[in-house]
Amino acid sequence: MACGKSPALSPEYFTCANMGGNWGLSLKSAGYDALFVQGKAERPVYLLIGDGKVDSKDASGLWGMGTIKTKTALKRECGDTASVTTVGPAGENMAVMAVLSADNDATGSGGLGAVMGSKNLKAVVVRAAPRRIEPAHPERLQELTSRFLGLGTEMMSVVGNMEFRITGPQTRKAPCHGCVGNCLRRTYEAKDGDRGKFMCQPATFYRPMAEGYYGPGLDVPFHAVRLCDDYGLDTMALSMIVLWLFRCLKAGILGDESAGIPMSKIGSLEFIESLVRKISLREGFGDLLAQGLLKAADHVGQDARDQIGGYLSKAGQPNAVDPRLYVTSELLHATEPRPAQAQLREISVVVTRWVAWLKHLEGSYVSPDVVRLIAERFWGSDMAADFSTHDGKALAAKMIQDREYAKDCLVLCSFLWPVLDIANSDDHAGDPTLESQFLSAVTGREISEEELRRTGERVFNLQRAILAREGHRGKDEDQLPETWYTKPLRGDPTNPECLVPGKNGVALSRKGAVVDKAEFERTRDEYYRLRGWDPFTGLQSRARLEEMGLADVADTLSQKLSVA
Repeated sequence: MACGKSPALSPEYFTCANMGGNWGLSLKSAGYDALFVQGKAERPVYLLIGDGKVDSKDASGLWGMGTIKTKTALKRECGDTASVTTVGPAGENMAVMAVLSADNDATGSGGLGAVMGSKNLKAVVVRAAPRRIEPAHPERLQELTSRFLGLGTEMMSVVGNMEFRITGPQTRKAPCHGCVGNCLRRTYEAKDGDRGKFMCQPATFYRPMAEGYYGPGLDVPFHAVRLCDDYGLDTMALSMIVLWLFRCLKAGILGDESAGIPMSKIGSLEFIESLVRKISLREGFGDLLAQGLLKAADHVGQDARDQIGGYLSKAGQPNAVDPRLYVTSELLHATEPRPAQAQLREISVVVTRWVAWLKHLEGSYVSPDVVRLIAERFWGSDMAADFSTHDGKALAAKMIQDREYAKDCLVLCSFLWPVLDIANSDDHAGDPTLESQFLSAVTGREISEEELRRTGERVFNLQRAILAREGHRGKDEDQLPETWYTKPLRGDPTNPECLVPGKNGVALSRKGAVVDKAEFERTRDEYYRLRGWDPFTGLQSRARLEEMGLADVADTLSQKLSVA
């Protein structure tokens, strides 16, 4: 988990990125729980951690190098077992959508690659043999693991016309360390022998354009991902830039000459190579795009801004789990400093599995009764299972956030956790106590579901306090894009018919829906009250911060805000 002040957000706020892979294990094995990097080096450097010390090494010869060659060079210099996190040219040149890139093609978004670049920090290398930490109750842990493996629930279900799972003889599994699930994380080997991660959103971000240009069956979508990985660019943010450029081309707003990019060849390898290079090196129109899509569109003009429509969420990323479709997601979009993919997935996974049941797909079991049970156990009430109303959604949003922040502390995969539904059980509803049971077995300290969620609430409040320290104005910034109130929902990639459970589990379509502003604001006030915050301002109260064990934080904020 990497944290910092993100240039991808407007205004720039504290955010975080969960990278997966093995780098965190190496840091822990070296004897460190966390690494803090402050200031800026006078020249490019990388940090070498190992043998009980941290050294700063000259990285001038690595500056300008892509992430793939950088990792190879550092492993050659520091040893094949060294674990590397680095940035590419995009991070060095502080493109706001620059990512961190680690071993196993693990990446961290949120603009934190630009933060490393701003410090002249090319990479962080950890040299440590994997260290096994013995659990307090190994037999109990094994029993829980066996139970988990026997639940029979697939980690991800996709309904609709979007395929995230890439399989075939040219792929092989590439799970993160310690994975016990049937993960869709895979590496892909192209015909030219190049190999790398190719799954989930990266596998889809350029595929529609490439297949429209060349037809299906080529390696172009994979090579597009590898370009982004090597230069160190966020494919999710880049997907919105490509879509916007395509719309601007069709509307006659931008073209090959005005953009200096072969826009008439969108979908080709030539186009994506030119776009990625120009953004990463901040050349020509790419320099504008490197500042973020909103700034680029504003610079071109209102017609260009109109081409974004309602498809852009925070940090220049696609609007995932649209609040016009899933009303519970309104508060998650409004109160988080960045797109909260894991939180949003809690909602979309349940609904897509319910859609599978509705369509009588083989093996589906998430019926309306199961959705209601899930809502009661995970979202606070059965009212949260009715997507035709805002009732119960404030509590649902709070419970989702608290649970997900606790889950991040445990570094649990969002594809597997929480276990919302169970194939091999009588009622098929998931078990929200599993995380606390695993934690108790590992640490030897008995921790309840409520205690663990309380930990998540404390972390969430600490993050909110950091945002307030940096200038966040509470309710004034807990807002949704205006287009979501006015632009009707046209469709959804994973739920094309926009189906959701309504009252008594009856299916309804949200096509053509917009966010009800009055209901959103009413629910937001209810959410503030549930959090113990001021419902008029959305600011935290001293009493709640002290109750969370954050009295020192309240003291700091009282100097800047009137924290009651």
